Amino acid sequence: MKITKVEVFRLPTANSKQNSPIGCRIHTDVGICGDGEAGMAYGVGGSGAFGMVCDLAELIIGMDPLRTEFIWETMYKRTFWGQNGGPVVFSGIAAIDVALWDIKGKYFNVPCYQLLGGKVRDKLRTYASQLQFGWGQVGVSEHLWAVTPADYAHNVKLALDEGFDAIKIDFFDRDEEGKPLNFLDTTGLLTPKQLKMVESRMKAAREAAGDDVDIIMENHSYPDALGAVQLAKLAEKYNIMAFEEPNTPTTQTVEYIAKYSSVPIANGERLYSRWQYAEYFKKNLLQLAQPDIGNCGGITEVKKISDMAHAYDVGIQVHCAGSPLTTNAALHLECTLPNFLIHEHHTCNRMDTSVGLTKYNLQPENGYFTVPDLPGIGNEFLQEAIDRATLYKVIE
Repeated sequence: MKITKVEVFRLPTANSKQNSPIGCRIHTDVGICGDGEAGMAYGVGGSGAFGMVCDLAELIIGMDPLRTEFIWETMYKRTFWGQNGGPVVFSGIAAIDVALWDIKGKYFNVPCYQLLGGKVRDKLRTYASQLQFGWGQVGVSEHLWAVTPADYAHNVKLALDEGFDAIKIDFFDRDEEGKPLNFLDTTGLLTPKQLKMVESRMKAAREAAGDDVDIIMENHSYPDALGAVQLAKLAEKYNIMAFEEPNTPTTQTVEYIAKYSSVPIANGERLYSRWQYAEYFKKNLLQLAQPDIGNCGGITEVKKISDMAHAYDVGIQVHCAGSPLTTNAALHLECTLPNFLIHEHHTCNRMDTSVGLTKYNLQPENGYFTVPDLPGIGNEFLQEAIDRATLYKVIE
């Protein structure tokens, strides 16, 4: 079996400038195809990820798609920028790697999790992610952006009504008038007024959730180490499960934050390989590792990171903020991990921007995901979505 061509595309959504999935479809000479996705599609830089997938595709034409380790190392070593690379390189590698695993599962007619060691658990505990953006009905874009403490409590209750017993919220995303905060607002020592605002929202969320619900505090790396320590002190008061992305991750600054906080630290979507994770594990700076399956080298690399984390008693939650295709890839890996902790179900996977992109858009039931048993990753991009692509290229 050989790779004959690769289609690379950027799919249209309601917010086509900053949140349009970048995917690829790898074709073989036996008629089996596999789909993958580059995680660096939201935010700024998606066109760079599109270009990287195109460039990497040129390297793999004619190769045996079952040689996933060989192809991964080829992409990493032959590109010059792969070694110690960042999100553009590793997003490109991830898209191709996931598509190859999809092909491998289809070739052997088994779900990918069987090729990764088999299930450790049948159901995966899941949390409702990014409740500050709202938690509306599936397929509906009208979400309530939380500003007041009452807004935060309302969104929490929406998730709890669906059976979730774990949630994630950014309490420091907007000011009290609903204006987005910028770096001038979120860095340095935070003012008493700012801390009071955060605490009022945190308190409202905890009271709405009760004592038996886990809350992860999201911060998107917006604060620096000074403000992160202040926020961590608040988190301790409200029994926060994990403090996610407290600052721009460096081992020195995360070590400082950990020194002054008892709240477990979650991090990883801005770390892109096992080499970048290694120092964090050796210094016990992460308790919940969050490698992104779409920008961290795909299934092949995230499996290695997860196994390394296991040696340091670090839990795993694969960062999952792409299209519904990424959800399937994450589930197949997570169900095989002894150190899996919880799965992220991002609110974007419930919005209308995820409708009409993939064959399936899996949703958890009562706060738990069941892993699909279809061959490969069990999902694919719809041809009609590819036909509407805003960027499209064929490499053969």
